[in-house]
Amino acid sequence: MHKNYQPVKPATNKLLKKRWDGAAHDMHRKKVASAKPVVDTSSPHTYAHLQSKLKKLQLDEERHAVIDRDNRHLLERMSEIMRTRGRVDNWNGYEPKSLNKAKRTRELIRVTLENQKILARIQAKQPQYSVKKWEEDWVDTKKYMGSIRRYSDDWYQQMQKEKRRSRQSSRGTRASTRQRTVTREASEPQSLSRAGDEIETEVSKTEQETSVAATEQ
Repeated sequence: MHKNYQPVKPATNKLLKKRWDGAAHDMHRKKVASAKPVVDTSSPHTYAHLQSKLKKLQLDEERHAVIDRDNRHLLERMSEIMRTRGRVDNWNGYEPKSLNKAKRTRELIRVTLENQKILARIQAKQPQYSVKKWEEDWVDTKKYMGSIRRYSDDWYQQMQKEKRRSRQSSRGTRASTRQRTVTREASEPQSLSRAGDEIETEVSKTEQETSVAATEQ
């Protein structure tokens, strides 16, 4: 088999050359199989201090501890105050005092007196305009307006009354015409019966006359 082997490079012994090439190929395959990648494609490492954040947890616990302590102290103080009446008495008989109270009182009295004087002057002042004169002028104005205008003050009411009267008259005429037609229709059969009776009486008279004339002959 080694006689048919064709080496890449010239060799004096094909058997040894084939063995050497086989050993080199096997070593190459092993190196390829055991070779490590140049670029690291693996996931990054996870650090515990970035995931758990122990410092933040510690700060939160300290803050909650401070809040619980303050709440406990406040509750203790409130319970003590409820059990007792307290150790501080803040009730006193102090009344606020003003340094310019007398001055403000005098100023208020002065303003009140001035307002009363002004009110008295306004009430004692005679009016410049006379309401009675205005009423008389308005009566004269209405008289002049009534003499030159075409329609009176109650023209609308009169127009409405005329409309009502015309409607009532039209309704009355309609009712009278209807009554006349009804009476006419009722009187027509009576007149026909009367005419028939008159005709019958005339016929009977003529028959009697003819019978009398026949007997005389």
